[in-house]
Amino acid sequence: MLKKILSVGLLLTSTFQPLLAQKKQPNIVVILADDLGFSDIGAFGAEIKTPNLDKLANNGLIIKQFYNAGRCCPSRASLLTGLYSHQAGIGDMVQDKGFPAYQGYLNENCITIGQALKQAGYSTIVSGKWHVGLVPSAWAVNRGFDESFTLQNNGSSYFNSQPLYNDGRTVTFLEGNKEIIRNDTAKYLTQAITDFAINALDKQHKNQKPFFLYLAYNAPHWPIQALPEDIAKYKGKYLKGWDDLRTTRLKKLQALGIIDKNWELSNRFENVPDWHKLSAEEKEKWDTRMAIYAAMIDRMDAGIGEVLQKIKALGEENNTIIFFLSDNGGSADDVKNWNYVTQKNGEAGSVASIDSYESPWGNASNTPFKLFKKNTHEGGIASPFIAYFPNHIKAGSKSNRPSHLIDIFPTVLDYAGVQYPSTFNGKKLTPLEGVSLKNELEGKQSKPHEALFWEHEGSRAIRKGNWKAIAENNQAWELYNIAEDRTETKNLAENHPKILQELITAHEVWSKKVGVQDWNKIK
Repeated sequence: MLKKILSVGLLLTSTFQPLLAQKKQPNIVVILADDLGFSDIGAFGAEIKTPNLDKLANNGLIIKQFYNAGRCCPSRASLLTGLYSHQAGIGDMVQDKGFPAYQGYLNENCITIGQALKQAGYSTIVSGKWHVGLVPSAWAVNRGFDESFTLQNNGSSYFNSQPLYNDGRTVTFLEGNKEIIRNDTAKYLTQAITDFAINALDKQHKNQKPFFLYLAYNAPHWPIQALPEDIAKYKGKYLKGWDDLRTTRLKKLQALGIIDKNWELSNRFENVPDWHKLSAEEKEKWDTRMAIYAAMIDRMDAGIGEVLQKIKALGEENNTIIFFLSDNGGSADDVKNWNYVTQKNGEAGSVASIDSYESPWGNASNTPFKLFKKNTHEGGIASPFIAYFPNHIKAGSKSNRPSHLIDIFPTVLDYAGVQYPSTFNGKKLTPLEGVSLKNELEGKQSKPHEALFWEHEGSRAIRKGNWKAIAENNQAWELYNIAEDRTETKNLAENHPKILQELITAHEVWSKKVGVQDWNKIK
């Protein structure tokens, strides 16, 4: 029996042997922010201080057209597996909707980056938000990660483990397979995520293996809570309002060469009031909300800086490739009006308050795009993206290639020199959907996608070449020429019905392939 077990272990390991002999496999770090809008860091036009991310961008590469899946669970599933989220079993959130594509946890026909790299000799670490399944088979500890500190559900207080919801849902933190309870005296969550990652890096360094770190911050997801000293940095800086902020960020994005100067700024979201008609008291309230949100990003950047410093101290900076991105666009969530969210109305930004920054500031976070997280318009699915790898990626470079979360896994395998297997633990794996970006990152040309696809709770989209078709749930299809109008201000559906129909048909074929269901019939 022992001989049989050993032979299986050797078989699994051999599946992941490097394709080519190389001097040293690179370390790989993927940093994922939560609900961070397209223009929320300095390198993408923000006034928020993010010196560490800006340094990565200035000394690395920006992909100007990088896409996520529009919401936390689907995006995380796509990033971790290299598949469209439906193929991994997470077409929606972590609740089982009764269909394979919506079972709510990673299925057995996919593997994570952690599983692939662990079998190839890497030490694997995850610190932060997991949110790809509450069942044990989907936990990080059972999905290839040697060291794991994970927030299992979608959100948490930044100071404790008390449930945000009053409908029975709980927030669970796990370290490995053991539940962690954070109380009101616990360190700020962003710092806890940072510290676990740093300690795990120290521990793994003794193994003399290359490492993979998935650093998945919960910031700046609601509830908007931050440290008082961080809030103080930004209080009063948003009293000019959201229209002024959108215009300022637009100009910076244009000056940085990230967006085309010919694209129009999308209209202010229809539910956002005119700033100038607000009372002084209302302006102060909204200024405070955005100051808290900015403080959360500021502290996340500081944590990233600590991790980067640790990597440098370990002597690994020049052999570490780093990716940074967001799981979806800025959010319009209005938690004060959700009866299933525990309501707390204490001091804004503190543990005694549960609040969000809502559509007015979410609209500004997504400058210059329209709509939000959960939508498949650009405001929901466009992500800031940075790649950094000294001596491999040219400093200050930019790529205009339409790219997607599904591309991360094959890129990581390419750099590690590892081939994706056809089976794992006796189960047939769904082939990767993504394309390696290694050539693109290093100034050469990567194979373009024939098309990219989205579906989330009935919101659908397809991007093929410069054309993008979109339909929010129960709404008519829209058509945009992204090269000329990425801000989606000119609907060309009536002008090009043939092109639109071709895109709709392609989306229907894809939907059948990955298991998309009619959202109106899903409960």
